Amino acid sequence: MKKTLLLIFIYLFSLGALTAQIKSPRFRVIALYENGGHHIEYSKAARVWLDKLAADSNFSIDYIQNTDSIDDKFLSKYQLFIQLDYPPYAWKDKAVTAFQNYITEGKGGWIGFHHATLIGEFDGFPMWEWFHQFMGDIRFKNYIATFAKATVDVEDKNNPVMKGVSPKFVVEKEEWYTYDKDPRPNVHVIATVDESTYEPNSAIKMGGDHPVIWTNPNYKAKNVYIFMGHSPILFESKDYKRLFTNAIFWAASK
Repeated sequence: MKKTLLLIFIYLFSLGALTAQIKSPRFRVIALYENGGHHIEYSKAARVWLDKLAADSNFSIDYIQNTDSIDDKFLSKYQLFIQLDYPPYAWKDKAVTAFQNYITEGKGGWIGFHHATLIGEFDGFPMWEWFHQFMGDIRFKNYIATFAKATVDVEDKNNPVMKGVSPKFVVEKEEWYTYDKDPRPNVHVIATVDESTYEPNSAIKMGGDHPVIWTNPNYKAKNVYIFMGHSPILFESKDYKRLFTNAIFWAASK
């Protein structure tokens, strides 16, 4: 009798473990990233961190390094698109159309980092006008090539992507971009960088108001742009990891 009960217990335990293994993910994520250049170390660190978060939180994540496979059918499999340090130019035509449909029709959410605001004419490619508007009608102007430490001020403390994030947090190393204009009139600003805290100081500034996290409420898809995304040491920051985590679960939700 004891042997039979033991066998039943082992069977039920094994069945439960198998069920847990095959449980459907809560949502599916596609992450587009550059597999080269000076952002590669950030991308490597992001992948390690994202894979662990996905395993711990029961969502799936796939990665692509170019836009060749992107079309409507491909994107229909995913509830969230992460543009992980990938610029808005040199995309395949079908990818451009599919991505615009994905965002304007609210088929899924979007999180963009850093290079997503490298907007203008680069490497012989014209500016993607739709993306230009999506990011608040801004154009890339300059950046701090030698990097600077700075403090980020959270402006919208009640925004879901800021839950548990310190009202002020330090970014140890970043190449802070400037744009031809302030995106604020065209987006909802969530956080800004305090240019007076640049260390070392730099003349490359927006001149006061310098948004670094924002969302564009004029599009159906849940979307958030997070400028910080150059150095892998960002993943040593509890505030950055909390911000990234919050953004994922907010943007992937309906």
